[in-house]
Amino acid sequence: MLQHIDHYPPLRRHALPIALAATSLLLALLGTHGTELLRYQRDAIVAGQWWRLLTGNLVHLGWPHLCLNLAGLALVWLLFHRALSTAAWLTVTLVSSLAVGLGLLMFDPGLSWYVGLSGTLHGLFAAGLVASLNSNQRAEWLLVIVFVAKLTWEQLMGPTPGTAAIAGGNVIVDAHLYGALAGALTASLWRAGGAAMAKRSCAGRPSRQQP
Repeated sequence: MLQHIDHYPPLRRHALPIALAATSLLLALLGTHGTELLRYQRDAIVAGQWWRLLTGNLVHLGWPHLCLNLAGLALVWLLFHRALSTAAWLTVTLVSSLAVGLGLLMFDPGLSWYVGLSGTLHGLFAAGLVASLNSNQRAEWLLVIVFVAKLTWEQLMGPTPGTAAIAGGNVIVDAHLYGALAGALTASLWRAGGAAMAKRSCAGRPSRQQP
């Protein structure tokens, strides 16, 4: 996999997943009342409670749902944490989370409410894949095929068997799609920007002249 080196202490390098996990755990302790105040809720967002577009990703149906998503977060970070810089990961997280909320608001008018980190996780996974892709690395391309197949299955056939039972409620597969598309696009733009900056940097260096 492509590795990006961050010159930060280990704890700071892993601050993003730690912060996501800690925030989700703390919000879970607020119980049902806290979830209802923060979840994506269409009528409340239309009425002006815009923060729900983001906070809906951080609250969950219950502890099984939360644990399932935290396990997914750990897997994503284990596979891809070196693929992007800390700033890039933060950007992907914010963009993917917002894309989930806006996507549901614009394209799923029949959905009254939604909770869970899974849409954001799909964005992080997609971003990690895009950032890691290399024509000579077959493992990443295999993961791309599996990931695209999963998203396609969900759009055509519904949730992956067993996930609704574990989560304790309906799985909103469109959230996965919106998050994945946003994550992939953000990572692509970040990667293209980095490549352009590297090219300009090389072009600006004086060439060595042979005596």
